[in-house]
Amino acid sequence: MSNMKDIYTAGVWEDNPVFRQMLGLCITLAITNKVVNGVTMGVAVFFVLTASAFIVSLLGESVPRRVRIPVYMLVIATFVTLVYMFLKAFFMPLSQALGAYVGLIITNCIILGRLESFSSDNSPWDSIVDAAGVATGFALALIAMSVVRELLGFGTLFGVQVLGSGWTQWVSMILAPGGFLVLGLLIWVQRSISPVEEG
Repeated sequence: MSNMKDIYTAGVWEDNPVFRQMLGLCITLAITNKVVNGVTMGVAVFFVLTASAFIVSLLGESVPRRVRIPVYMLVIATFVTLVYMFLKAFFMPLSQALGAYVGLIITNCIILGRLESFSSDNSPWDSIVDAAGVATGFALALIAMSVVRELLGFGTLFGVQVLGSGWTQWVSMILAPGGFLVLGLLIWVQRSISPVEEG
C-alpha cells in the first residue's frame, strides 16, 4: 500500500510535471487565464492519461518497439476524441475557449512520457495509480496558475467577482507575460518547499 502511495505522491509533488519536469508548458501557459479552463483541462488530461495508461499496460510487450509511439498516439487520440466530442456536445463555450489545446493533448509529452517510461512495463493497477498521480499534479499546477491569473487579471474566480468593482485589473496577468511570471513564482514556491536533490 505504501508503494502505491509513493507512486501517486511522486507524480503530484516530488516529480510534478509542470513545476519539476517543466513539461506541458504550452497548454499550461495558454489556457490558465481562467480557473474554469484550468479545471476543465486538468480533468480532460486526467481522463486521457489514466485511460491510456490502463490500455498501454494491458498491451505490454505485445507491441513491437519500433511502432510503440504510433500505437500510443493512436490510443491517446481515441480518448482525446471522446473528450473533444463530449465538450462539443455538452459544454460548447468551454470547448471554444480551449480551442485547439484539447487536440494538443495527443502530443502532450507528459502523457507520452508516462506511457513509455512507466505504463508499458508495469501492471494495469500500478499504471493507473502513476497516471492518476501525474495527472493530479498537472491539474493542481493548472488550477494554481489559473487562480492567481484570473484573480489578478479579472478580479474574479469562476467568473464571480471577488475583488470588488473597484479592482484595477492587471491586464498583463491574462496575457503571456503574466503566465510566465506566475509560472516562475509557483516553481520557486514549490522548489523552496521541496528543494531539488543534487546528484
